[in-house]
Amino acid sequence: MSQPNLDGPARDTLRLIGPDPQNWVPDRNGVDHNVVVVGGGHSGSTFAFALRRSGIGKVAVIDAAKDAANSGIWLTTARMKRLRTPKTLPGPELGLPGLSFQAWYEARHGEAAYAEIDRIARVDWAAYLDWYRSVLNIKVQYGTRLLRIEPAADHLKLHIERDGKTRTETTRKVVLANGFLGAGGPYVPEVIAHRLPPSLYAHTSQAIDFPALRGRSVAVVGSAASAFDAAAVALESGAAEVHLFARRHELASLPVIRIRGYPGAYDNYGALPDAIRWHQAIRFRQAGSTPPPDAIARAVKHRNFHLHLSSPWTDVRTEDERVVGVTPRGDFKFDFVILGTGYTVDAHRRPELADFADHILLWRDRFTPPSDEQDDGLGTYPYLGAGHEYLEKQPGRAPYLKNIHVFNPAAFVSYGLPVGDVPSFKRDIPGVVSRISRDLFLDDLPAHEARINGSVDPDFGGELYASAIWRGPINVAAE
Repeated sequence: MSQPNLDGPARDTLRLIGPDPQNWVPDRNGVDHNVVVVGGGHSGSTFAFALRRSGIGKVAVIDAAKDAANSGIWLTTARMKRLRTPKTLPGPELGLPGLSFQAWYEARHGEAAYAEIDRIARVDWAAYLDWYRSVLNIKVQYGTRLLRIEPAADHLKLHIERDGKTRTETTRKVVLANGFLGAGGPYVPEVIAHRLPPSLYAHTSQAIDFPALRGRSVAVVGSAASAFDAAAVALESGAAEVHLFARRHELASLPVIRIRGYPGAYDNYGALPDAIRWHQAIRFRQAGSTPPPDAIARAVKHRNFHLHLSSPWTDVRTEDERVVGVTPRGDFKFDFVILGTGYTVDAHRRPELADFADHILLWRDRFTPPSDEQDDGLGTYPYLGAGHEYLEKQPGRAPYLKNIHVFNPAAFVSYGLPVGDVPSFKRDIPGVVSRISRDLFLDDLPAHEARINGSVDPDFGGELYASAIWRGPINVAAE
């Protein structure tokens, strides 16, 4: 059997949609880029393609990872076997079926094989993204870390580190497509951060040496998907026992986000009144983040897995180089602790945003919730504009904030869904690109006005129709 042409559907699609539009954005002296996308994972790569198809040139995609295999989470810190989302969700293809995961998978394995899977394998998703970048010729500048965004007159200065050297590049727009870590950072409970040496614990966002846990006793704190994934990998790596500790009296099992996934609510979520958006965020917070059934089953099938409900860690100490976790149901001793405790959203924790974090409008600045819906954590989320852009806390103090667009989980309260994950692509990537296009166009309006009012060469001359001009006698009606 001959090898299927994996690029065939994509090449046909690109042929049918025609060449990319020419870059219509005028150059500016001293400005290197029109847009810099921070993050080269699935969302950053999709932004690169979407901006190109909008005729916006001089776009750079940067990523701190050393190469594609280490970019994003799929081959590094993601430990699920399959993605959480349905295989049929629109994704990086942006409405072009030939660029979809389905087209890629069927070209490799056949239509029947695709029909048999219910969700996408994590490693297959990583391979698809490599193919997507290759067939679309998306260049990601790996090994490039954003250190600081500095406001300038009519642009932004980006202080970056590349190959161990720092340099400054300039851009008109920035898209933060840098995942959970770009929104703030991992949440490590103070009781652990202040009392345990780093050698005795790790957050699920970090690389973990699971083979080193073979034969050891492991605690997992947290009960969402990443916690169960880490517990399962530890067990599969030969841990002597794994105990998972949950604060709730039962595991969260109500997927409240799913109920608002129909087009009306999905497409128009950003237009909802503040009170409704806040209530939806509170509702999710109260229901909790639900681990998928297969993630639970993957851990539960091991006899040396133990689940502790209603068991938050209220204190911690070390004894004989081991960790003792204190819970309402007793003290437990372990060799190592894995934290599946989620992430914080806080611009002050991001060094690249330090110059202006105090100027960013937050939800707590804009909205006062009722007494039964108070939540300090949600109050730290940025209150974003129609194009996912930062807004000013005090109008006129930081107008450059409109040029920084947020496509990471910090957008959750403003736009619902886990922004940056596949479910947000269909609505939000075209919306952000549309806003970037509008802003760039209006910022250069004099140049565009001159262009659209410029002289136009005629398509044809009078000789084309001269032979058909009526030249017969004029019929004058009798008086």
